Amino acid sequence: MANQIKQSGDGLALQTTKPARTAGLVEEDEDGNPERQADVRVFAFDGLLLLTDVDRVDDDDVAELAATAARDTSSLHRVMDTSIQIAGNGYQVQLPPAKDAGFRVGDQPACTAAPNMLVLADGESERLAADLETIRREQFAIADNEG
Repeated sequence: MANQIKQSGDGLALQTTKPARTAGLVEEDEDGNPERQADVRVFAFDGLLLLTDVDRVDDDDVAELAATAARDTSSLHRVMDTSIQIAGNGYQVQLPPAKDAGFRVGDQPACTAAPNMLVLADGESERLAADLETIRREQFAIADNEG
C-alpha cells in the first residue's frame, strides 16, 4: 500500500523509506544506521513530482527527464531543493511544491524508484512515471558503462 502525503512542519511530506533505499537516495551501514541521505531537487508537474539526487544525477540527464515530464504534462510549476530526512522508523522527503502539482494531505501517489530518482504520480500520470523510470535506467546504464 502506498504511503499517504502528510503535513510535516510547514509543508507536505511523504514517508519514502523503501523507495528511497531502492533508489540509492539513502545509504546505511550493516547495522541499518544512516550514512548518507541525499539532497534532492523536486520538480512539480501536473499530477507528478520528479525527485532527483542533486549530487548523483548529471545536469544533462535531469534536463532530459524534466523536459520529458514537461512535454507530457504540458506543465512545470516549481523546482525546489530539499533532502531525505530521518522520520519515525525510516525516511521521509519534504515536498514543498506538492500542492502545485495537485497533491493534498491524504493522497497516496504511486512511487516509482530508479537509480538516484523517485517519481510520485497520481493515477493519470503513472504511465509517465514508468517512462521516466525507463529513461533514468538507460541513463544510468550508459553512465555506468562510460565510468
